[in-house]
Amino acid sequence: MSNVPAELSYTSEHEWVAALSAEGTVRIGITDYAQEALGDVVYVDLPSVGDSLDAGETFGEVESTKSVSDLFVPVSGEVVAVNEGLEDDPALVNNDPYGEGWLIELRPANEGDLAGLLSAEAYQAELD
Repeated sequence: MSNVPAELSYTSEHEWVAALSAEGTVRIGITDYAQEALGDVVYVDLPSVGDSLDAGETFGEVESTKSVSDLFVPVSGEVVAVNEGLEDDPALVNNDPYGEGWLIELRPANEGDLAGLLSAEAYQAELD
């Protein structure tokens, strides 16, 4: 069974969103389920800081030994940080998907968009 931390929000596309920080940003990554399905991650393609993204839009790719998968941004907003550590060590996505393997930080254009995300319970129900 996949690890689904209760404090995070989720999408049907297997991304997670960590709640707003004091700076008004959210952190986004892929779930434990997604990294297990992908296999060994060998490359991650991410947007640039300052890019504006629309909810549902592709914001990059994760390449594994099995396949290449698109990443979909869960909420609209501006990219304020990308995980530079993934350039040197893309396996962080496999080893620590909810920690060191995060992908981007985003300043949501509309905080109300976050209400449309899945709870841990709802995401787990989709996996079962």
